[in-house]
Amino acid sequence: MLEKLKRLKRIRLQNMIMLTLAGIINAVGITIFLYPVNLYDSGISGTSMLLAQVTPERFTLSVFLVILNIPLFLIGLKKQGKLFTFYAVYTVAIYSLFAYLITDVFPVDLSVASPLAGTDLLLCALFGGVISGVGSGLAIRFGGAMDGIEVMAVIFAKKLGITVGAFVMLYNVFLYIVCGIVIQSWILPLYSIVTYAGALKTVDFMVEGFDRAKGAMIITSKPDEICKALTEEFESGMTKIGAKGGYSNADLTVVYFVVNRFQVSKMQEIVHHIDRNAYITISEVADVFANNQDKS
Repeated sequence: MLEKLKRLKRIRLQNMIMLTLAGIINAVGITIFLYPVNLYDSGISGTSMLLAQVTPERFTLSVFLVILNIPLFLIGLKKQGKLFTFYAVYTVAIYSLFAYLITDVFPVDLSVASPLAGTDLLLCALFGGVISGVGSGLAIRFGGAMDGIEVMAVIFAKKLGITVGAFVMLYNVFLYIVCGIVIQSWILPLYSIVTYAGALKTVDFMVEGFDRAKGAMIITSKPDEICKALTEEFESGMTKIGAKGGYSNADLTVVYFVVNRFQVSKMQEIVHHIDRNAYITISEVADVFANNQDKS
């Protein structure tokens, strides 16, 4: 068991490949769609974009990404662990490198407008948010992070008496207000909120899956018949948990069963055909992990 835990703390090639891809994707979303039209990403990335906009040209976006992000990850080393910190620093380094290559090395004209969406702020906001969200979601899914704001949230949110999510949201609201004051216009910050919303939803999809499973809890007095029928129909297992009715004091069973959204109505039909008094609750399942054999 100890050896297995040690293995979990080792750097994995698959993670490194996917984190490299995440950094590249995020750089494309930011530099191709947002940066050319002065839209702002969220968190430290958005802060870096604002600072790059208002400081001399030698202080580029990639410079601020490194200066602001990496120290935050190192500060959070004790809370987040060495492996996470390494993955996060590596991801930000890749993001910064490709942001530099796209803006300063590759023959891509970013001086006036987005090469793909022109000056259409809505297209830039939507595609920039979605693409950067894909990159951030991949980073989180494979053990790293794209932005040090989450580390700041973990460190300071509890001290302020708020949740990590609330801290991140408040930071971004403050960032967009500052952006509006600095550039003396609210059009770009308002479009940047569209970017933030698109990225946030995309991160959820990347981390939790596009087609979430459904967890069904079936409270019934006929568990064996129901389990047999569901197994024959869907060819998957389930779990039976002993229970007792709170009002009737009758012996019941809770059958826990995971299905996809297309199977819910069929499952309900089968259950109520066998036990018309069965009580069914459905909840979303973000991810399902199963290990049917020991691969050690």
